[in-house]
Amino acid sequence: MGYVIRSVRADEWERLKELRLAALADPLARVAFNETLEEAAGQTDGLWRRRAARGGVGEGAITFIGEAEDGSWGGMVVVLVEGDGEVPQTHLVGVYVRPEHRGAGLAQELLGAAIRWSWGIAEPAVARVRLWVHEGNGRAEAFYRGMGFVTTGRSVVDPKNAAAVEREMALGRQGA
Repeated sequence: MGYVIRSVRADEWERLKELRLAALADPLARVAFNETLEEAAGQTDGLWRRRAARGGVGEGAITFIGEAEDGSWGGMVVVLVEGDGEVPQTHLVGVYVRPEHRGAGLAQELLGAAIRWSWGIAEPAVARVRLWVHEGNGRAEAFYRGMGFVTTGRSVVDPKNAAAVEREMALGRQGA
């Protein structure tokens, strides 16, 4: 199956909301999100409109979706620009591929688009792309390693479960 990887448009907020709720309802994927299904479902339409509008502009954040040939959305990734820290970087969040689209290369295409977009930012020039992976999500960690990400040694407590941790992984710009 082929996909078109593109940014979400402001008028697609309802589809974005549906995809996010599907991710939070997915027993394998929801561990990767800091928001619960109940929290997301309770958000106002205004918040979803703002997320879609912000996610398509590319100023500070962009949301990429993978649109299948039949028009369905198979997955997404959100890229946040973090230029005010010690190193200019982007932060990948909201990585999700629907079960029926897994194994088709969509995750690689989405991450590839997010990484290429990150390297294309002129100011601040991004030095690395980072993400957090839940300690119980070995499949995701292996996937990210295959994409060139390495663990940084930093970890944080999972905000939904104080007994669990998330590990930071990063991909540095080649030649930087």
